[in-house]
Amino acid sequence: MLSSYDLAAIMARLDAREAALDLLTQERQAAVAAILRAPAGSLGTAFDPAGGREPGEAELLLIRRADHPADPWSGHMALPGGRREPVDESLLATAIRETREEVGIDLAAHGTLLARLPEVPAVARGRRTGMIVAPFVFALRSTPELTLSDEVAEALWTPLGPLARGERTSRYAYTHEGNVLQLPCLLVDERVVWGLTYLMLKQLFEVLHR
Repeated sequence: MLSSYDLAAIMARLDAREAALDLLTQERQAAVAAILRAPAGSLGTAFDPAGGREPGEAELLLIRRADHPADPWSGHMALPGGRREPVDESLLATAIRETREEVGIDLAAHGTLLARLPEVPAVARGRRTGMIVAPFVFALRSTPELTLSDEVAEALWTPLGPLARGERTSRYAYTHEGNVLQLPCLLVDERVVWGLTYLMLKQLFEVLHR
């Protein structure tokens, strides 16, 4: 386990990871971005150290998807991202484009790619959807103002450390076909992070703890 979850420590842990290539698959594809930043008001970042003084723990950007009857993940807490479009030359390009469209952050201009995590099969209402999701991890060099699209109900920054250390782990009661399932989740204030987003963040934590 990392002794510190500041941005510099996370970047050092992820720096040696090789970027995987896009899989050849007949399934639909999507990509999301796990975006990290030094906390607002901190004395320094991994890119601009503050005289050796201790930086604060990195923060993670989470969004809440807008309510929409056609969206199987309507209202869920998530990472910025979406489906790959024909204009996207790669899934990395998808993550960058979708992040810019959903929250107004240009990762090509303001971010550094740290890692690509293993793809996760998308599941909705207990069934696979025939789509895979590729998670990418970025560190921000600077934090532009968020501009939310109509697909995003809210966006918030939350400290990564408490999530990674298991301090916010809980159970979410999910009703599926009449059965109540107790699924693992993370609590962020009154918000519940579960399902695909929980699995992708768990992958990130496992890499950080190796």
